[in-house]
Amino acid sequence: MKPVRAAARTLLSAIFIISGTRNVLNPDPLVPQAEKVTDRVAPLIKNTVPALPTDARTLVQINGAVQAAGGVLLATGTFNRPAAALLAGSLVPTTIAGHPFWAVNDPAQRMNQQIHFAKNLGLFGGLLLAILDTEGRPGLRWRTSRAMGEGTRSVRRMARTMRRETRIALRSSAAARRLPG
Repeated sequence: MKPVRAAARTLLSAIFIISGTRNVLNPDPLVPQAEKVTDRVAPLIKNTVPALPTDARTLVQINGAVQAAGGVLLATGTFNRPAAALLAGSLVPTTIAGHPFWAVNDPAQRMNQQIHFAKNLGLFGGLLLAILDTEGRPGLRWRTSRAMGEGTRSVRRMARTMRRETRIALRSSAAARRLPG
């Protein structure tokens, strides 16, 4: 199954590598669309991460860099799950800013934006699967519950052993008291 997973990750990451690199090198065509979103989130960015720039052009480039880097990590199989989570997070503002079909009046353009919006939802779904894919290895949740279950069994075993040893000790002391002495 490893070759299938590797191929799927590579295919999924290709769009992020290509568009992310393009957006880093030439963000200007996306700035007008991005401004509609960045103008609304700029105060939030200033309050939470003051060091982060709030102009639309720089945010488009940062998002592009995140997508290109996350795509490369996912394609190479390095930090698959965190890379997929990073890409999923970067896809949200991209989809909202880039494909607002609800704000388009022309039926043909609206249909086009809906198709791209749905495509991004499909990419998001693929990224969710990549986030959850443990590649057949037990996940942290399973390992934790297993360790806790083993700990509980160990405590129960120890309690049974202590009860048994206490009964043996009590019988021995009772038998020793009955001996003439």
